[in-house]
Amino acid sequence: MEADANKRVQNENGENGWPLLPNAHFEIEAAGTENKGGRRCKVTTMVLWLLRLLALLSLLYMFVCSLSLLTSAFRLLCGKLTGSVFSNSSLLQNPVTGLMIGILATVLVQSSSTSTSIVVSMFASGVITVRNAIPIVMGANIGTSVTNTIVSMVSLKDRQQFERAFAGATVHDMFNWLTVIILLPVEIVTGYLFRLTQSIISTSDLHTYTTGKKDILKVITRPLTDLIVQVDKNVILKIAEGYTEYENKSLLKEFCSFRDVTTAMNVTHGNGTVTELQNTQEVTVEKCSALFSHLGLTDIQAGIILLVVSLVLLCGCLVAMVKLLNSIMKNHVATAIKKMVNADFPGKCSFLTGYVAILVGAGLTVVVQSSSVFTSTLTPLVGIGALELDRMYPLTLGSNIGTTATAILAALASPPERLPIALQIALCHFFFNVSGILIFYPIPMLRRVPLRLARFLGKTTAKYRWFALFYLCLMFVLVPLCVFGLSFAGSTAIISVLSVAGLVTLFIIIISIMQKKRPKLLPKSMHTWDFLPKPLRSLEPYDDIIQTTGYAITGCCKCCVACEKTESVDTESLDLTLISGSSSPNSSWSSTSSSDSTDSAASVTSSTPLIV
Repeated sequence: MEADANKRVQNENGENGWPLLPNAHFEIEAAGTENKGGRRCKVTTMVLWLLRLLALLSLLYMFVCSLSLLTSAFRLLCGKLTGSVFSNSSLLQNPVTGLMIGILATVLVQSSSTSTSIVVSMFASGVITVRNAIPIVMGANIGTSVTNTIVSMVSLKDRQQFERAFAGATVHDMFNWLTVIILLPVEIVTGYLFRLTQSIISTSDLHTYTTGKKDILKVITRPLTDLIVQVDKNVILKIAEGYTEYENKSLLKEFCSFRDVTTAMNVTHGNGTVTELQNTQEVTVEKCSALFSHLGLTDIQAGIILLVVSLVLLCGCLVAMVKLLNSIMKNHVATAIKKMVNADFPGKCSFLTGYVAILVGAGLTVVVQSSSVFTSTLTPLVGIGALELDRMYPLTLGSNIGTTATAILAALASPPERLPIALQIALCHFFFNVSGILIFYPIPMLRRVPLRLARFLGKTTAKYRWFALFYLCLMFVLVPLCVFGLSFAGSTAIISVLSVAGLVTLFIIIISIMQKKRPKLLPKSMHTWDFLPKPLRSLEPYDDIIQTTGYAITGCCKCCVACEKTESVDTESLDLTLISGSSSPNSSWSSTSSSDSTDSAASVTSSTPLIV
C-alpha cells in the first residue's frame, strides 16, 4: 500500500518527487494529440495511395480499351481496302512492294496479327507463296510500331516531356526500319528465313494444339468493347482471298447467334423415282449486344464516329495517367522508383541487365497479347522521366519477341490444313526479330545507332513540334504509298529510285562522319553543310512558313473576336445613352447629352448606321 501511494505521489509530483510545472499536463496532452494526428496522417496517406493506385489501374484499363476501339475504327474505315490490296497477287511478287503493302495494311487495320492472318489465308487459297509472304510480315513488324508513335503525340504541350516520349516511341521504329534495310536484301539473295523455317517444319511432327491461343488481356477488355462494337474480320479475309461477294457485306456484326435449319425436299427423276434431298441453311437467331449493331450505320459512318470517340478517350486517359504519375512520383518516391527501374546488376553482371530486360519485355507482351499495348504503355513513362531510353530499348526488343511468341501459339491452334503454313510464317517473324536483335544489341557500337537516331528525332520534334506529324505521315503513309505507286511502273523503276535514294543517304552519312572525325580530308567549303541552300540543310524555313501561316490564322481569328467584342460594347453603351437621354426630366441636358453621345458613337461605330 505504501509503495502504491509513493508511486501515485511520484506520478502526481514528478519523477523525482518534485512538483510538476503548471504547463506540464498540457504538454503531455499535446504530445498525445500529436501522436494521434500523426497516425491519422499516415492512414490518410495510405488511403490516398490506394485511391491513386486504383485510379491508375482504371485509367490503364480504359487506355487499353481505347486502343482496341481504335483498332476497330481503322478496320471499319480501311478493312475492305486492305483486303482489296492483298487480293492483287501480281503486286506481291515484288518483295519491296510486299514490304510496303505489309506496312500499309498494318497501319490501316492497326494490327499485325490481322495482317498475318490475311497472309495465311491467302497462302491457303494459293494466292501467294511463303517467299512472297516474308516481306509482308517484315512490313507488318514496322507498321505495328505506329501506335506508340501516335500515343507520344499526346505529350505535345510540354517540350521536354514530348522530346523524351517521342524518342521512346521512335526507338522501336528505328530498330524495325534498320533491321528491314539489312535483312530484306539478305533474304532476297539467300532466302535464309525461308530455308531455316522450312527445315524446321519438315522435320517436325505437327499436331494442332487447340489450347494454344490464350487471349489473356482480351478476356478483361472484351466485356466492355463488345458492348460498343463488334467487327467481322472474316469479311476482310474473304476479300483478300478473292471472294467478290463479300465486298458488299458490312464489317459490323449484326447477328452473333446462328443455328442450322435443315429442310427436306423431294425430287422426282425422269424414270419416276423420288429422291429426298436435305438442304441445310444457317439462320440468324439473335442480334449482337453491341451498340453499333443497333444503330443502322454504314461501315464508314460507324468508323468515323468510333475513331473520334477512341482518340478522345485515348488522349483523355493518357493525360490523366501522366498527371497522376507526376503526382505519385515526387521527391524521394520518384528517385527510388527511377533507381529501381533503371538500375543495372552489380559488378561484372551489369552487362546482363539489358538481356534480362529483353526477357521481361517478351514475357509481359505474351501476357498482354499485344506489343502495341505494351510499348504504348511504356511511352508515357519515358515521357515523365521514370523510364530511361536506354532501358526502354531492350524492353521494346523483348516486345518484338513476345508478339512473335504469341503468333506461334496462335498458329499452333490453327486447323490441321493450315497448321504448317501458319507456323512457318510465325517462325519467319520470330527469327526475323531474333536476327535483328543479334545485329543491333550485343555489339555496343551498333546498339547506339537506333538510340542516337531516336534521340535525334526527339530533339528535332521538341524544337519543331509539327515535325512529329510530318514524320508520322512520311514514314508510315507517304513512303509506302510512293513505293506502292512505283510498283505499277515495274521493278526497274523501283530499283532505280531506291538506288538513288540509297546513294544520297550514304553520301550524307559519309560526309557527316568525315566532318566530325576527319575534316582535313574535305575541302574547306564542305566542313559544314552551309554550301547547300538553307531549305536543304535546315527545317527553319519550313518552320517560318508554318508559324507565319499559323499566326495569320490565329491572329485573324483573334482580330475578328476583338472586333465583335468592340462592336457589342459600343452598341450597348449607345443603347444605354439613348435610353437615358429619352427618360431624363431635363430636356435641354438630355438632348445635348444624347446628341453628343450619338455623334461619338457614330464616329466609333460607323459600321452600324441603323442603330445611330
